Amino acid sequence: MSQCNDKRCPVHGSLSVRGNLFTGTVVSAKPEKTVTVEMTVIQYVPKYERYKKSKSRVYAHNPECINAKENDIVKVAETRKLSKTKNFVVIKVIGKKKIVEGEEEPIGRKHKAKEEKEREERQEDKKAKEEGAE
Repeated sequence: MSQCNDKRCPVHGSLSVRGNLFTGTVVSAKPEKTVTVEMTVIQYVPKYERYKKSKSRVYAHNPECINAKENDIVKVAETRKLSKTKNFVVIKVIGKKKIVEGEEEPIGRKHKAKEEKEREERQEDKKAKEEGAE
């Protein structure tokens, strides 16, 4: 961490941290000194005996000394209202989120129909080859 001149830095400035602490992933770091942090919560629903996954996004102040970037896993703390939408501040960067690049497979009826169509085409090609070989 390098020294920063930000008054809103919880380490080098005079901003007091209070309330809840969260861990989340930085989704966007486009605004200056602001990051959008997405937090995922898994809750058990006893009625259905299943788990519910929900997400919430908050805007957090990003001090110069911490400088969190997209796909960073960060610890966020609640503080006084800093602007109309910001009332959290990034305390530290924990690590990077692992991103697996690859082709995303569509899910649902359309995908199943597509698979069946491809399977039928392969069978027709196979029959055509067998007839041609005879």
